Amino acid sequence: MASPDQDVAPEAPALDQDGVRLTVDDAIATVTLTNPAKRNAQHPALWRALAEAGRLLPGSVRVVVLRAEGKSFSAGLDRQAFTPEGFDGEPSFIDLARGTDAELDAAIAGYQEGFTWWRRSDIVSIAAVQGHAIGAGFQLALACDLRVVADDVQFAMRETSLGLVPDLTGTHPLVGLVGYARALEICATGRFVHAEEAVSTGLANVAVPADQLGDAVHDLASALLAAPRDAVIETKALLRGAQDRDYEAQRTAERAAQARRLRDLAGVGE
Repeated sequence: MASPDQDVAPEAPALDQDGVRLTVDDAIATVTLTNPAKRNAQHPALWRALAEAGRLLPGSVRVVVLRAEGKSFSAGLDRQAFTPEGFDGEPSFIDLARGTDAELDAAIAGYQEGFTWWRRSDIVSIAAVQGHAIGAGFQLALACDLRVVADDVQFAMRETSLGLVPDLTGTHPLVGLVGYARALEICATGRFVHAEEAVSTGLANVAVPADQLGDAVHDLASALLAAPRDAVIETKALLRGAQDRDYEAQRTAERAAQARRLRDLAGVGE
């Protein structure tokens, strides 16, 4: 598997629309944000394309890499969303605000679908993040299981400064990674989090020079593929569930998972 930044013949994309491209190479899928001219700014059509990418993943995929073209991962929400006209063919945010509670809730839930599938138990997702990852861009990186960042990365949650809140599923993983107090400070101030802090606080797994980002992600993906798939799936489920279980419940879950693994290895599993 070539690293994302090497010059190779591209796979035929399974999806290429609205600033999102999905390519699949055996066990690795790559989702790429493809609008560097606008620093991969986000909008509802892009969120729908992200959700569609998740639906199109074949069962052979074990690792999904999320990357972005250009110098910035994503500058966040396209500011056109705040104009009275909004985006062509889309209700403006002002129109949504004037709708019923149910309509507004359903619209936001639809937007969130592009951010929810990255932590599915059958895949491991890796965000390769360079430059700015602001607001919706930060939340998209947080949607993934793992984050490998370039040394020029700049995370920021700017929604509060706009009078909004982070609503694209970013608050839960942010608190889980850095704790409540630091998460509140990051969100309420909107300040930048750079590479060194991202690694030291657990936001990022590793930081590398920008020109080594593709190779670092490739190496991590290869290491993940080296382990048996079912063992990775069971381990991921155990770790994800640990956030909601007490110590004794986690011990029970570990025993049940290991029993399934042992029976499978012995050829007596279901």
